[in-house]
Amino acid sequence: MPLRLKSAVALAIVSTCLAHTAAAQPREERSSAHNCLESAAWYTMTQSGPRASSAREVLTEMSRREVVLLGEQHDDPAHHQWQLQTLAALHVMRPEMVIGFESFPRRAQPILDRWIAGELTARQFLELTEWDKVWNYPPELYLPLLHFARLNRIPIIALNVDRALTEEVRQKGWDAVADLLKEGVSRPAPASDTYLDMLFEVYKQHARDPKGKPAPASRGDRAFRHFVEAQLVWDRAMAEALANRLARNHSSRPLAVGIAGSGHLRGGHGVPRQLRDLGVERVGTLLPVNARRDCAEAKMGLADAIFALADPPREEAPRPRLGVRLEESAGEVRLAEVVAGSLAEKTGLERGDRIVTIAGAPVTRMAAVIAAVRAQPAGTWLPVEVMRNREKREFVIKFPRE
Repeated sequence: MPLRLKSAVALAIVSTCLAHTAAAQPREERSSAHNCLESAAWYTMTQSGPRASSAREVLTEMSRREVVLLGEQHDDPAHHQWQLQTLAALHVMRPEMVIGFESFPRRAQPILDRWIAGELTARQFLELTEWDKVWNYPPELYLPLLHFARLNRIPIIALNVDRALTEEVRQKGWDAVADLLKEGVSRPAPASDTYLDMLFEVYKQHARDPKGKPAPASRGDRAFRHFVEAQLVWDRAMAEALANRLARNHSSRPLAVGIAGSGHLRGGHGVPRQLRDLGVERVGTLLPVNARRDCAEAKMGLADAIFALADPPREEAPRPRLGVRLEESAGEVRLAEVVAGSLAEKTGLERGDRIVTIAGAPVTRMAAVIAAVRAQPAGTWLPVEVMRNREKREFVIKFPRE
């Protein structure tokens, strides 16, 4: 949902920052006066707003926790650079550490162990974990974190479950899914009212009728209830993987660091709530935010601390994105989800379409579609052929210049 149930559960940050800050004011005074953030700075959350803090103050406190959760927007390079910086600092303070990644399902754990043992090249690792099929974000964003773990022999944990489980819950509901398919995940703690409000805002944007067309949404919809249950399964699975690893180390409990989408962490509603339900109380949450755009969101309860990032230079345009979730099976690639308002939807692509060719080349693997989109320069056109209801249709994806 991109916080899809991967594409569907990316929670957008909606805020603006006052632009008339006096340059001569000290950082902390400016933050207090205008409730704004300075880039390259840590802030802790207080009743009166964000308080400028030192890295030493924030990270020393986090090093005393059982679990520290580092948020991200999956496709933002600066978020992953911040994660690496934070991991390195925490590792100095707590060398006994394990790192969990949302990007890997539990079945990938033996491969993660082989990576840390130095048995696999990066190419072999990505192929064996089926990176393009399972996660589908540029691997170069995550490889520095994975190399850091291997360099320091820090165990890494697969936090996720197969997408098939969350999709089954989304379609049928938790109770209708056979226990054998639940991958050992226990019943999640119920969502708080605030979390339900957040998820409903996401659900409204992605509500579809059986034909994949936009549809009105209600909080009383059975589909919304199942949507929430699927999100809670996702949260619970990650919390359990971290809690179970802590339980394995009774004598010298390591610091467990979780790398996950910020929407699973904000406000303590997702993974943090499930960890507390599992008996893990000393949980810290750190989030990267945009110094200019996210001032209104920087308030008590968002996280234990935030790190303010500057806007990237304009010439560093983001990679083009279609706004789809792909599924690959038996040599066929289909659109499992099309995000509302995305480039794919504007082009006319629909959920269920099977991609036949892209840029004139036959498509049998998800990796081919991903590579074609990533290689497409801004302002160019990409032809794609799909099969829909046994009818072949041709579209041209027009990538914007900016």
